[in-house]
Amino acid sequence: MPFLSLSVVNFRNLDFDTINLLGKEVYFVGENGQGKSNILEAIYMSSYASSFRTRNENEIIKEGFDSYSVKGFFKENSEKTDIIKVTYSDSKKTIEKNNKKIKDRKELLNTIPCVLFCHDDLDFAVGEPERRRFFIDQSLSMYDEKYLDTLRRYRHILKCRNSLLKEQNLKKENNREMIELYNQSLIAEGLTIQKKRRFAISQFNRIFGQIYYEVTGIDNVSIFYDPSWKSNEESEISEFMIQKYETDRVMNTTVYGPHRDRIKFVRNKQPFIPTASTGQRRLSALILRVAQASYYTEITEKKPVLLMDDVFLELDPDKREKIISLLPEYDQMFCTFLPGEPYERYMRNTTKVLKIDKGKWYE
Repeated sequence: MPFLSLSVVNFRNLDFDTINLLGKEVYFVGENGQGKSNILEAIYMSSYASSFRTRNENEIIKEGFDSYSVKGFFKENSEKTDIIKVTYSDSKKTIEKNNKKIKDRKELLNTIPCVLFCHDDLDFAVGEPERRRFFIDQSLSMYDEKYLDTLRRYRHILKCRNSLLKEQNLKKENNREMIELYNQSLIAEGLTIQKKRRFAISQFNRIFGQIYYEVTGIDNVSIFYDPSWKSNEESEISEFMIQKYETDRVMNTTVYGPHRDRIKFVRNKQPFIPTASTGQRRLSALILRVAQASYYTEITEKKPVLLMDDVFLELDPDKREKIISLLPEYDQMFCTFLPGEPYERYMRNTTKVLKIDKGKWYE
């Protein structure tokens, strides 16, 4: 199993101590506000050097202090214990693996592959299109480091192009020639993103629809990719971007491209989410995460770590059982539960239970 223990210092309300995580499944049980989700956040932080709850690092620091640190102890296919340490102090984040500084957190992406299930995942079903783009980009980045590099280059080019458009309107300068030069590199990187997104979604659909049917009995639900650029040919998109220059100039931004792609849930080729019940929408997002974990295992032949934050709370017992039975093989699983939930029925002989109260943990 990857995680052996986790040491936290000034991390939200958590005690200054080390948590023993030896267990195939580790259940954190406690009332709301006691620190269950904070522990999952600390585990996620030690995997990816980022939070899944906030971009404001100062929110994470325990009240009355000015820094935090998280240190994860894990085993990566060997007897040797590896250590990842993340420290935030003086508005600067430092990441270390085995006492060596890491310059780019993308180096951590394949170290401990964590798949997070949380309440905010509902946004993948009902939120803005950027949330679904984020999900697909996250899924691809978990196993394809080159994709993340492409995405970063695309975003940099897009930012430069948008700056020229704004500058042109503010200063009344004619930047059209320079903007069209940016088109070439934007299209090259954008087509790579478009191609990889399309392939990933086609693979997700092999898994997603079947799981959705097994859990709900509703068939023919799938994920539909609607790219902003309707062509795969560089020359055609180049001509299209030239035609849309005036639109971009008026809007002060690049209106078309992968940053405007749409990803939708459909049933029988018709929009599914607008007519779906709240429960069906929540299951769409939850099963999307199951598909993410399953596809990661399939393509890498590695087992992920599953982080499940109150995801079973609103499911009836039958659907809980079905979701759990359809989870892919995992290296380790961390779940949060309220005391009143029937977590005992999901326990195995490999399960460890920690009671959480006021930032402290007890066996």
